[in-house]
Amino acid sequence: MPITLSSRSLGARGSIIRELLKKAAQPGMISFGGGSPDPLSFPSQEISRRVRAAFENNSKALLSYGISEGFPDLVASLKAYLADREGICFENNELIILSGGQQCADLTARLLVNEGDRVLVESPSFVGCLNAFRAYGGKLVGVPMDREGMDLNLLEEALQGQRISLLYTIPTFQNPTGFSASLENRRAVYALARRYDVPILEDNPYGELRFEGEKLPSLKSMDVDGRVLYMCSFSKTLAPGLRVGWLVVPKPLFTAFKIAKQSADVHSCTLYQQVCHELLTQWDYEAHLERIRALYQQKCQRMDQEMRDHLHPAITWNKPQGGLFIMMFLPQGMDALPLVDAAARRGVITVPGSAFMADPDAPHNGIRLNYSMPSLDQISQGIRLLGEESYRLLA
Repeated sequence: MPITLSSRSLGARGSIIRELLKKAAQPGMISFGGGSPDPLSFPSQEISRRVRAAFENNSKALLSYGISEGFPDLVASLKAYLADREGICFENNELIILSGGQQCADLTARLLVNEGDRVLVESPSFVGCLNAFRAYGGKLVGVPMDREGMDLNLLEEALQGQRISLLYTIPTFQNPTGFSASLENRRAVYALARRYDVPILEDNPYGELRFEGEKLPSLKSMDVDGRVLYMCSFSKTLAPGLRVGWLVVPKPLFTAFKIAKQSADVHSCTLYQQVCHELLTQWDYEAHLERIRALYQQKCQRMDQEMRDHLHPAITWNKPQGGLFIMMFLPQGMDALPLVDAAARRGVITVPGSAFMADPDAPHNGIRLNYSMPSLDQISQGIRLLGEESYRLLA
C-alpha cells in the first residue's frame, strides 16, 4: 500500500557530504570532504581496556536501562571540567548527556522551533544542524560572516521585525570556514541576543583542538540571563563512534529536555558514558589532547603551505588556529561547484560552500577542505591536483 509521509518530512534533504563520501570510498580517491577526526587520534587501546574492565566489574548495571539525563558520574565530572575549562557556572544551569552533538541540535529544534519560525544561522554553517532546524519547519536566515565572526550590522537587521526563535553559532573554528569569532564579536553577538530577547545555541565541537593562539571565552561563560544553550561532544576529542555528547541548558528548560530525551531514545549508552568519565578523570586526558593538537597542527601547516605553493593566486583562505577545516574562496561572484566537480574527476573530493548555506541551491564561491583525515602525502598530492584545476578554471 502507498504510505504518505508527513508534511514535515517532505522538505528534508539528504546530506551532500554523505553522498560525496561514497565517492571518497572508491580506490585511489583523496578525500578532503569529510569531517571526521583522524583514526590515529582515537585512544583505541585505552578504550578497549576500560570496556573490558567495566564488563568484568559492573556488566549488569551497564547492560540495563540507564538514567535519561546521563550517567551521574559523567554528569558530575563534565560539570567540573566545564566549570574549570569554559567558565560555565552550574548554579543556574544543568547538563544532560545526549547521543552526540546531532541529538543536541535535534532536541533543541524540537523544543524551541515551531513550524515557520525563523532561525538565524551563520552563512555558511554546519549542514547537520541546518537539517535539524529544517526538519522541524524552521525557516533558515543566513547571516554572512568573515574571520571576525558574524556581520553584526546584518545580524541586527535580521533580528528586527519578525520573531526569531533561535540563533545558532559555532564561534570557535567554525564548520565549514575554520573561522573563530573575535572576543569583541562574541560579546556583541550576545549583547544583540539580549537586546532582542533571542536564545542562542552555541556549538563548540572543536574548541579543545586549538593548536595556536589564545583561548577565547565561550558565549555560555558570558551568559547572565539564561539564554545560551551550550552543546559539545567527545566525537572530535575521543571518538565519534562513542556517540557521547552533552547539552548545558538553563535550569528552567532541563525537565523539558529530559522528557524529550526519553521520547527519543530513553538514554545514551551507559557503557560508553562510564568509559568517557574514566578517561576524563582517571587518565591523562590533557596529554591526549596535546597529542592530537600536534597531529592536526602538522596537517594544517602542510595543507596551508601546499595551498600557497599550488593554488591560483586569485584564491584566498584564512589559516585556522585549530579545528579540522580550511575554506578556500574563489573570486567574489564565482560558483565553486565547477572546481569541485573538476577536482572530483581528478580523484580529489571536496565540498562546495553551497552545501552549508541556508539556501543550498544558491551558488557560493567557497570550498571546504578537511585536513584531519588525509595523510600528509595525500594532502600534498590532493592540493597539487586541486591547484592544477584552479589554474584551468581561472586562466
